[in-house]
Amino acid sequence: MTRLNLNSLTMFDAAAQHGSFRRAAEVLNLTQGAVAQQVRNLEKRLQTQLFHRLPQGLSLTQDGLTFHSSIAPALHQIDVATRALQPATQSVTLSVPPSLASKWLVPRLARFAAQFPNISLHIHASEARTDFSKDPVDLAIRQGLTPNVPQLTSERLAPLDLVAVATPQLFPQKSQSLADLATNPLIEDGHNRWKSLCKNNNLPYPTTILSFNQTALAIDAAINGQGITLAPRLLVQDALTQNHLQVIWQPMPTDEAYHILHPTGRHPYRKTVVAWLRQEAIILG
Repeated sequence: MTRLNLNSLTMFDAAAQHGSFRRAAEVLNLTQGAVAQQVRNLEKRLQTQLFHRLPQGLSLTQDGLTFHSSIAPALHQIDVATRALQPATQSVTLSVPPSLASKWLVPRLARFAAQFPNISLHIHASEARTDFSKDPVDLAIRQGLTPNVPQLTSERLAPLDLVAVATPQLFPQKSQSLADLATNPLIEDGHNRWKSLCKNNNLPYPTTILSFNQTALAIDAAINGQGITLAPRLLVQDALTQNHLQVIWQPMPTDEAYHILHPTGRHPYRKTVVAWLRQEAIILG
């Protein structure tokens, strides 16, 4: 009995479906010559012509049509059986504040993909409160005090750890007080932390201040030497490591932190994602 090469059958099937060696080669990520050669070898083993070679492509001969109608279901069955043995890709949707996504999470996603190729991580950038019973979200990261919500599990990701940062060129030395900083160009974000600090310390709030609604934009402005911004250390950690920014002052710590929230209960890959997130943030305590 003639034993046929599975690769040659796969290439014959692709050529039969697409009516072209060139198109079959593109689908299989092979060269056109390799596909044509395998089909010629198959025809030689079967001692029959499977295709009419036409100026504009291929046409199955009667023997080719009969042969293809028999082997196509078998090849499909092999493909289905192979896929069943491979680990299925599991989708996990993570809701995260936009600035945390752009400044901390996105630069680390390549490491996640390399480490967990069977998990498809979908990022939803939002600061809105997540309703897990309605929103298509598996995990959420939010900042604030430790939440206490029934049927929700909360795991600490990192302390908020606010730091005042600027470029070394703009502010080469550390400052000893908020009063010193308040005389310099300040960059505010949507949390209005400079305004709160000035008010709490009986200091006048500067009348000229650069303001953004997103912390990520305030950080970008600081990196471009436009002033001093106050941001969570987690968001500026990469800029500090790369010496784009330096810490010049730090207010008193608060109890606020970044927390990972998710519904209580089992989920196939949620625990894996949570563990990876916490590992990435572990250097901040």
